[in-house]
This record gives sequence, C-alpha cells and structure tokens, in this order.
Amino acid sequence: MPEQEVDRLRIKYGLLIILAGFVLVASISIVSIFRWQDVTSVATAIGATTSLVGTVVGSFLGVQVGSAGKERAEADRRRLEQFARLALAMLPPEVASQVREQMGEQDAP
Repeated sequence: MPEQEVDRLRIKYGLLIILAGFVLVASISIVSIFRWQDVTSVATAIGATTSLVGTVVGSFLGVQVGSAGKERAEADRRRLEQFARLALAMLPPEVASQVREQMGEQDAP
C-alpha cells in the first residue's frame, strides 16, 4: 500500500474518531442536562465522559502519529542503505573490502 494512501486513511479514520468523540460528548451532555436537575450530577456525567473520550482520542492520534514517523524513518533508512550499497559497489574491490572491514561488516554479496 503506498505511503500516501496510508496517510490518507490515517487522516480519514482520525477525523471519524474525533467526530464520534464530539458526538458522544454532546449526546451525553444533552441527556444529562434533561435527565438531572442537580448541577453536580450533570457535571459528573459530562466530566467522566469527556475525560474518557479525550484519553481514547488522544491515544489513538498519538499512536497514529508515532506510526507515521516510524514508517518515514524506516523508508529513509532503506533508501540510505541502498545508497551506501551502490556507493560501495562503485569502489574498487580492495577499497570496498577495507571500508566494510572498518565498519565491522562481513563481506556482503
């Protein structure tokens, strides 16, 4: 799956999670206001809901941002590794062997 498509899906599902959280908080708020006359009960219900939704949405988004960063770092690492192998392949064999030896690598194919 291309990286741009993965990012698009992350944004799409992240937005859906956030919107669902807002809808849930709004629903609980409206139900609480009409169900209880006591302000303390309403505040308790809304507070419990917002803290739970905030934690879940924040965790989801944090994991998604972390995953995106990891994927980019891995892609950069692979690209740089290919570049290094190409550069070693262009060196004379004795110089390439010396570089590998100094870097602590076994003779790679």
